[in-house]
Amino acid sequence: MTLFADLHRHMGGSVVPKIFWRFLQKGSPDFDKYTSYFDFKENYTSKKETLEEFLEIHKMVEKAQVLENLPYFIERLVRGAYTFENLAYLELRYTPYLRTDRSLTVPERLQQMWEVVDVVSKCTESDKYPIIIPQIVCLHSSLPKEINGEMLKMAIQHPDVCAIDVAGSDRAYMEKKEEFVDLFKKAKESGLKTTGHLYETKNGCDPDLLPYLDRIGHGIQIPLRHPELLNSVAYRGQCLEVCPTSYLKTGTIGTLFDVREVFERCFDKGVDIAVCTDNPGLHNVRLTAEYEKLLTDNIVSYEQLEVCQHNSFKHAFAWPHKKDPLEMMRERLIDRV
Repeated sequence: MTLFADLHRHMGGSVVPKIFWRFLQKGSPDFDKYTSYFDFKENYTSKKETLEEFLEIHKMVEKAQVLENLPYFIERLVRGAYTFENLAYLELRYTPYLRTDRSLTVPERLQQMWEVVDVVSKCTESDKYPIIIPQIVCLHSSLPKEINGEMLKMAIQHPDVCAIDVAGSDRAYMEKKEEFVDLFKKAKESGLKTTGHLYETKNGCDPDLLPYLDRIGHGIQIPLRHPELLNSVAYRGQCLEVCPTSYLKTGTIGTLFDVREVFERCFDKGVDIAVCTDNPGLHNVRLTAEYEKLLTDNIVSYEQLEVCQHNSFKHAFAWPHKKDPLEMMRERLIDRV
């Protein structure tokens, strides 16, 4: 069985429509906004005109994924990844502060962040679904530097966090990019791995943070609009986390064929690409389907696809791991006999 790794998956965007709908039915005020499940699913998974419009759906999920509800969402996330995607490794990213109780004071929410990370760790460690799932803490462009700074401190200290990211509106990031450059400098000095949502849309093209990233979250505008940067990206050994379906859903590109140029230019310049899902629940796509679509639509060759699959493990922040997913699977099968 071929095993896969996904380096770019948001906890909020991983919830498939039916599972979130069942959660809303339990008494969420958001339930009354929709006339039926089909009305909800259309709004939840439909194509958005801009990234900012898409992020509004993320906000709704974040409000639901508070501490006491995390086991419900994460168990189903891990179960789906194991059952339908053949994942051996999955880096799960989210903003811990946005999963805390909004009725608490800021200091109390900062303290509760540690509980959130601990609960995510506990829920993702499962002998039943043997997948390695380290966490990436997303600093957020909507939060003040003080809160992002506290999340960075936690990320440096917590053993189950493998890296930091910067997420949220790229327009908001550009307004305070100096803050994030400073935070990412500190992360690198501490030895923490880094990735960041950068060069996803034409509004998030800033070269100042690039030298402090081990990987680039999306980064498709580098080959499309700023190919002059490809040589330096290749020199630093940075990998692009490319999520094809995501760009269609957020209005970033018009058709999947627009992604072909991303692959062609990166392969030509020696820039590694890892194929990822981003938000498989919101986009109604699995990692294996992303690979299949790229191949059958003649976006990449089979050989290039194999290289991208290899890159996912090559650039994984916590791989190889002390736990071997294949061995864990064998043990589980033996127990069944």
